[in-house]
Amino acid sequence: MRREDILNKFTYHSPKDHQMARMAEIRTAALEFAFLIDNRVQDGPDKAAAIRKLRECVMTANAAIVLEAES
Repeated sequence: MRREDILNKFTYHSPKDHQMARMAEIRTAALEFAFLIDNRVQDGPDKAAAIRKLRECVMTANAAIVLEAES
């Protein structure tokens, strides 16, 4: 990985107006899924991990939007 790529990943990038709606849509969908997990999965470490990984997924997706990452 190039040094500038690493630097770019660890630099704050504020979302642009056209990105904010996409990020909000992802958060809204994830929130609904989180509620589904909460209502359908018994309490315990696996449920906590599922919610934590869903949060990580949202953060990674939103980072990809802000970084305008290519797949």
